[in-house]
Amino acid sequence: MARPDLFTRLHDQRQLRQAQQRVRTRRRITRRDGVRLEVDGHWLTGFCSNDYLGLSQQFEVVAALQDAAAREGVGSTGSPLVCGHHALHGQLEREMADWLGYPRALLFDSGFVANLAVQQALLSEDGDVCVQDRLNHASLLDATRLAGCRLRRYPHLDSEGALRQLKNAADGAAMLATDGVFSMDGDIAPLRSLSLVARLQEALFYVDDAHGIGVVGEHGRGCVAEAGLGVDEVPLQLATLGKALGGHGAVVLGEERLIGHLAETARPYIYTTALPPAQAAASLAAVKLARRDQWRRDKLAELVATFRDGARRHGLELLPSDTPIQPLLCGDEATALALGAALEQAGYLVGTIRPPTVPDGKARLRITLSALHGADQVSALVDAVAHARDNLPPPPSRPAGP
Repeated sequence: MARPDLFTRLHDQRQLRQAQQRVRTRRRITRRDGVRLEVDGHWLTGFCSNDYLGLSQQFEVVAALQDAAAREGVGSTGSPLVCGHHALHGQLEREMADWLGYPRALLFDSGFVANLAVQQALLSEDGDVCVQDRLNHASLLDATRLAGCRLRRYPHLDSEGALRQLKNAADGAAMLATDGVFSMDGDIAPLRSLSLVARLQEALFYVDDAHGIGVVGEHGRGCVAEAGLGVDEVPLQLATLGKALGGHGAVVLGEERLIGHLAETARPYIYTTALPPAQAAASLAAVKLARRDQWRRDKLAELVATFRDGARRHGLELLPSDTPIQPLLCGDEATALALGAALEQAGYLVGTIRPPTVPDGKARLRITLSALHGADQVSALVDAVAHARDNLPPPPSRPAGP
């Protein structure tokens, strides 16, 4: 029998995405100025980035990158275990560990790579299992599949569901993994009850706090610290450098034995060129600012309240979130795309999120706030969203039945 033609398959898949209104396109950003973006020749106010603390263009952070690049060049020239581990990498790891209260940290090129490294290095195909929240980030879910162990998923935020899945798992090693702040919903995992579940079932508890670090809790120490937990209850957690810290890369923090094992055995760490030292210098400066500048988090909280109060007055359907991630549910893909296009015409750029990133019927606008926004900009956005909703064309009528 003849093999199926790959390009025919790709064509058919593209046609299906078009029919479902799920084709994705890249936008060309020409320039950035705070929250203002020049997109395809037009200046828009952005409410779509993860630069929650406004550090990506902060002058001390940019200066640190420029100074380090002038001294060290633009690349690390090798993997961490060959010649790529620079003193700046070590400084950043120590600063992150000190900030978050963990014995040791290990620097990775991205959060996706870090999640893959953790699961491939700690779990195997011999009966091991990873139990995860159904709405975990794709990097956690894909890491389990690539590690070859069994993936079990529990209903969103359901600690009892996690307990049932662990009880029914095989006799091998077990990991319980969750996002801290969920990137598409903006809500926070019940970490205290999940940590108890993990302890009762002798599972390693791993928290990906990509969207919590810098934003949640005292001094921005994230969801784990805010829940009153530490390395004893959460032996491993991930913090990204490309969200609230405004840069690039990620750090896995944990007890010495676990981090040492990752450094010696994790393939995505061993066989990847290390992060540029200049980028590590920028992130080091950003961490120090995040630890120091409580006003950034205070302002974010005020902006979130302004946004939600305005949305409530206009009757907009929001998910329950106290974080800078404020999803506006639209239901179907066509409505989300129409609202996004109307907002762009009004001068705003927001994230239009459709399946499979979110479940079917849960398309949304993912509106994100930054400490760089002003209250007047947030209020104006809410008014623009309400106006766009009120002026949507009616859905096409369905033909009458027999």
